[in-house]
Amino acid sequence: MYPENKRSNWWYLLPIFLGIIGGIIAYFALRKDDREKAKKCMYVGLALFAIGIIVDVAVLTSGITEEQFGMPGY
Repeated sequence: MYPENKRSNWWYLLPIFLGIIGGIIAYFALRKDDREKAKKCMYVGLALFAIGIIVDVAVLTSGITEEQFGMPGY
């Protein structure tokens, strides 16, 4: 079961820049021609989404206030 058309590696930029939405778009665009690349694009989008959530939770639970972070208070 080889792909009929070899798709470009540039498709990986879509999930890198758009996260999970880009992974979904790339998956549906590539699924008929290159199923393996479509799955990998989806995994990249999911991984970057998970990393973003982990970083957000880590920052929120660190206890650093806006003043300590260097942000002006409102």
